Amino acid sequence: MAISNIDNEFELLQLVRKGDSSAMKEIYHHHIQYLTAVCARYIIVEANMKDVLQESFIKIFTSIDKFEYRGVGSLRAWMSRIVVNESLKFLKNNERFDFIQNEWELPDVESDENNIPDIDNVPAQAIQEMIRQLPSGYRTVFNLYVFEDKSHKEIAAILNIKENTSASQLHKAKKMLAEKINEHKKTL
Repeated sequence: MAISNIDNEFELLQLVRKGDSSAMKEIYHHHIQYLTAVCARYIIVEANMKDVLQESFIKIFTSIDKFEYRGVGSLRAWMSRIVVNESLKFLKNNERFDFIQNEWELPDVESDENNIPDIDNVPAQAIQEMIRQLPSGYRTVFNLYVFEDKSHKEIAAILNIKENTSASQLHKAKKMLAEKINEHKKTL
């Protein structure tokens, strides 16, 4: 049974809900690469990433009955949220975030067009690696803001920090990323 015909996603989901192990395996194999990339945004050490993914799949398959199918892509989105949440849980329990508590608003890097490097000739994989090299606090805020489309208020609630701290960490992450991109471009 192949999920190559994505229209079968709902049927495959029904089989998983009935405990069909081959359907679980199919969903796992179809989504593992994408979910690994999601996890890798937050978790740097490969062994830790594997642990987080394992916990994520346990949660996915034990709570699949709670998932409400809303069309093609909804399963992947739901699974991604679980991976992000498990990644954040791991980080909170195992990493020390060094957030600088600023009481003032910092402008986003985008407000100054001179700070935005041209990324046309920089491979996406290189940019992903640069993001992974950011300090964990910067990287986590950056990922939540950019990839998960969270507001500073939401990020502050998730990470138990102040909104200004979230804004500050994002600003510093963008600045550091811009510097890394500019350095990379000098090597081209």
